[in-house]
Amino acid sequence: MSEDGDSEDNFGPLEPTLKNVLEQESLHWIFVGGKGGVGKTTTSCSLAVQLSKVRDSVLLISTDPAHNLSDAFGQKFSKEATQVHGISNLFAMEIDPTSSIQEMLDQSEQQGGAMGSMMQDLAFAIPGVDEAMGFAEVMKQVKTMEYSVIIFDTAPTGHTLRFLSFPSVLEKALAKISELSGRFGPMFQQMSGMMGLNANQEDMFGKLEGMRAIIQEVNNQFKDPDKTTFICVCISEFLSLYETERMIQELTSYHIDTHNIVVNQLLFPKKDSNCEQCLVRHRMQRKYLDQIYDLYEDFHIVLMPLLTKEIRGTQDITEFSEMLVNPFKAPDEQTNEDVPMPS
Repeated sequence: MSEDGDSEDNFGPLEPTLKNVLEQESLHWIFVGGKGGVGKTTTSCSLAVQLSKVRDSVLLISTDPAHNLSDAFGQKFSKEATQVHGISNLFAMEIDPTSSIQEMLDQSEQQGGAMGSMMQDLAFAIPGVDEAMGFAEVMKQVKTMEYSVIIFDTAPTGHTLRFLSFPSVLEKALAKISELSGRFGPMFQQMSGMMGLNANQEDMFGKLEGMRAIIQEVNNQFKDPDKTTFICVCISEFLSLYETERMIQELTSYHIDTHNIVVNQLLFPKKDSNCEQCLVRHRMQRKYLDQIYDLYEDFHIVLMPLLTKEIRGTQDITEFSEMLVNPFKAPDEQTNEDVPMPS
């Protein structure tokens, strides 16, 4: 795990903020992910607002089919990057895999007739097509590099892990196709002619090679801790903690850097609180927080409170985002020892 800005001789707990992310100017790709319903969108929007204060231009992309960016900021986003109201250098977009695929198929149908309709049948049957469309947007951004940093508000864990493994899988597949093209190229050309398809073999394989080079570049950047990091978002409950551990193990196996965890929806009851449910839940959350601290002593662990209001609109997100860089301090926090156990 990379620890930019932290001394190896410092054995104390790491700073409980995301300042390390803001200060790492070389970062270009930031993924925010976790189990569904843990506050990924609020966290990614809040981080984007904080980054807009220290970077020239920030792009926030939702790759979650259940898009929430529009709801979070209270404005409509689409597949085109749109400026977030009130922040001149922050832009957001929502990738809609279904409409992107249909657009691509409409073009291929106009160009290829029989091939177009065959592609249409195949496209919606391919597992992981959502990830492919999200990845196509990544490739476009790599080619243009218009933004100084790009944040991904990702889908729930399984979808995200498939998305992040996509470059390696695709790179290997295209390498195999390239290898086979030399051996089976003439046969492919002959079959295309028999099927009445005007396929230009050299042109097609040339495009595949060009795509392979970009995919290789994306793969290299994703595995470079100076350019890419993954921020895990969870809540202090068993299932969320279990999924976070699984995700961190898989990210490590993909060689993707991760050293920040945001724990959302924490309760901080006051000492004189007589809300039994609040006190018991706080005790449960403290138990899992202790486990998080034991498991991830080399991580920045950021604690975010459960608020009494919904966080919607640029102003609410901006206020909430301050707690990512200035640790939340409960005015009168209840201690573990004072919380009664259920009878």
